[in-house]
Amino acid sequence: MTTIRETDLPGLLHRGKVRDTYALGDDLLLMVATDRISAFDLVLPTAIPSKGLVLSAMSAFWFRRTAAIMPNHLLAYPAKDAITGANGSPRLAGLAATFVKQLPKAIADRAMVVRRARRVDVECVVRGFIAGSGWKDYQKTGRICGHRIPAGMQQCQELPEPLFTPATKAQVGHDLNIDFNETVKLVGATTATRIRDLSIALYKAGVRYAKTRGILIADTKFEFGIFKDKLILIDEVLTPDSSRFWPSRSYKAGQDQPSLDKQIVRNYLVESGWNQSPPGPALPEDIRAKTSSAYKDVYRQLTGKKLG
Repeated sequence: MTTIRETDLPGLLHRGKVRDTYALGDDLLLMVATDRISAFDLVLPTAIPSKGLVLSAMSAFWFRRTAAIMPNHLLAYPAKDAITGANGSPRLAGLAATFVKQLPKAIADRAMVVRRARRVDVECVVRGFIAGSGWKDYQKTGRICGHRIPAGMQQCQELPEPLFTPATKAQVGHDLNIDFNETVKLVGATTATRIRDLSIALYKAGVRYAKTRGILIADTKFEFGIFKDKLILIDEVLTPDSSRFWPSRSYKAGQDQPSLDKQIVRNYLVESGWNQSPPGPALPEDIRAKTSSAYKDVYRQLTGKKLG
């Protein structure tokens, strides 16, 4: 199975844990979702087949679906739509069009042309179910990231209302959970209130739609940016990298849920006994294949479309 672990194009601006980002002039970027996978803040040596395809295609699906709630940075997906102006995208010209036109298909299919925004340095996490680190926090303190939660709740139980649990955007190492007051200190009261309210609105809209497709969204994270003095949604939206997806048919509170997301890899790494120190271990072929299949399956279930 072919994978794209790293791209090597002119104009690289940033190589993140998953995405390689390139400049297309002053106001535009080419954002390529590779098949790299990270866990516990480390990029693993094993790439996941079709992962980048899923991340870009699913983000584009949600960007378009949620545009009425919040403007976003997407201009074209697949990237080559920007050459022809297909699907309502602005048409690129000059050097930017030539650059995109020359992309190999495997990269173009993983790439979005987006607006170049200044990132708001807060990771906007929304939790609708008590799972993951939230469950561990609740067991120890009766709270989730400072929010008091009713006593007697079970693992993976749905919360009375979705919680906004922001975190810092760490350049190196772990993101740190912060409360709303700390968010205000970082970005100001107006922006903090807007990103909180918009994150919850986006999550609720995603949850409503996903339930009609047999999927529960347990939690997710959003990122926002400033483009020409306006707040927009950026990066990725409701993907298997940024969200916990559970099949609704098999859901039962009080136990772990089958995962259609990156939790498959996290679970394997915990069970393997790895101490979460670098370097990250290679994944066995069965975990690699299972993760690839889960990403493609949840994309198909949510969008009604199939990826190769």
